[in-house]
Formats: sequence, C-alpha cells, structure tokens
Amino acid sequence: MVTITKQDLVRLGYGSSYAAEIMREAKKLMVKKGYVFYESKKLSRVPREAVEEVLGIALPNDAPSASPKK
Repeated sequence: MVTITKQDLVRLGYGSSYAAEIMREAKKLMVKKGYVFYESKKLSRVPREAVEEVLGIALPNDAPSASPKK
C-alpha cells in the first residue's frame, strides 16, 4: 500500500494548512470505512487512494510518497 503524508502534499504544491485539512478528511474517510486506528492523532500517513478520493483527482504517478515495502 502506498501512503502519503502532509509533507508529501506540501511538496506537491498544496499549502501547509490545506494539506493538513486534506489529511484530516482522509483520516475521517478511513475511520468511516472501518479502520478505527486512523483516529489516532499520532498517525501521520494515510493511503494514497484516500487522499485521491478526498481530492477527487488522481495524483501524478511521480508524486512524492512512500514506496511499498517488499
């Protein structure tokens, strides 16, 4: 699973406060889907798909994000 952080969104050109809002909305979405561990304030990564769903757009393939671990 590819994840994304607030810092990744800032590198993509979103403002710091807007990136934080995107992360909050993505975490709310994941909780709504049943992943209650996203309620943690210390968790700073969300699946890329959740961010794309919140934004309503597909992020570019070369977007900065964590590589899936093998």
